[in-house]
Amino acid sequence: MATFVKAQASSLIASALDFLTTIVCKEIFHVWYVAANLIGTVVGGIANFMLGRVWVFHGESKGMPKQILKYVIVWGGNAFLNTSGVFLVTHYFGLSYIISKVVVSLIVGVTYNYFLQKKFVFA
Repeated sequence: MATFVKAQASSLIASALDFLTTIVCKEIFHVWYVAANLIGTVVGGIANFMLGRVWVFHGESKGMPKQILKYVIVWGGNAFLNTSGVFLVTHYFGLSYIISKVVVSLIVGVTYNYFLQKKFVFA
């Protein structure tokens, strides 16, 4: 249970960086919301890997290249699910990209990220 709680805290920190990056890209630099979402997802993904590896799952230094490869595979699916989900929810339901991002991030984070990181990336 402690691992799940730490994983959710790590996800929350990474999500804050993701959202901040997305909003800055969209609102300040006027990047298209789908591209801004992808940039935010990259920033959040890097933060989540580092936190997950060091704090949540306590990865060994000798296995880092293998973990990076596994993480990139899982993160690719995460990026696809988040980016396409934000586009679909924003475009077809007419919601703000921020609300869409919150909804999609929560669904993907709980149903996809935690389990694959625990069982595949950092196993």
